[in-house]
Amino acid sequence: MVTRQEVSAWRPAVAGIVEVFHAHFTEHAYPMHVHDTWTLLIVDDGAVRYDLGRHERGTPHDTVTLLPPHVPHNGSPATPGGFRKRVLYLDSTHLGDELIGAAVDRPDLRDPLLRLRVGQLHGALGRAGEEFEAASRLALVTERLRTRLRVRMTDVRLPARVDPPLARQLRELLDERLVDGITLDEAARLVHAHPAHLVRAFSAAFGMPPHRYLTARRVERARRLLLDGQAPGEVAVAAGFYDQAHLTRHFRKLVGVPPGRYRLGRG
Repeated sequence: MVTRQEVSAWRPAVAGIVEVFHAHFTEHAYPMHVHDTWTLLIVDDGAVRYDLGRHERGTPHDTVTLLPPHVPHNGSPATPGGFRKRVLYLDSTHLGDELIGAAVDRPDLRDPLLRLRVGQLHGALGRAGEEFEAASRLALVTERLRTRLRVRMTDVRLPARVDPPLARQLRELLDERLVDGITLDEAARLVHAHPAHLVRAFSAAFGMPPHRYLTARRVERARRLLLDGQAPGEVAVAAGFYDQAHLTRHFRKLVGVPPGRYRLGRG
């Protein structure tokens, strides 16, 4: 089988949508990573296998998958021919953090109408000058998502998310020092904890070690700067990487293609 890696990414002029990302991968596997946005995913061909909240999940083509922010997940092909997907990264304009628990519980929604509406939204986003239509379709999509998630919240008593104060303090430090970085010893001094205990607390709370969280957030920042039109060399420094080679190594691992190719795929 020939390995295929095709991507197209852009930031539309529609409030609430941080990025549109279309991709076709035959073999690429995403390592565990995290976003600060909601990930709204549909698969047009094949299927994706992923872990979310320490449970294995799947995305057959007749579902809509909603991955919440701040919750680590990975992804790999679940079918021999790989998968073709369309993704929207949404900020908290339409979906609030109070819905995260319900999304973690069951992120894959078998809802033919919702699946149709998400496809129509992608269609509108791909046509120049149709921002009003796209915004209207986005409103219908997020309204249905909120309805589905709130029904779950009333029907099922969900456990509280593991989010101890120590782990949350470190996450806030990493977010604040995203570009400049921070040493583990300095972070430990600031939160008054032993370095090893701090790493264990963060990993237990968020499902990934702090260095991997920091790298994922830097790659996310790099994606947005590339969509702004900046060159990979400039983006590397602005996103907190040592140099372009450092950025490329982690970007390819998390996105599936190097930053230069991703930038060429801008709509």
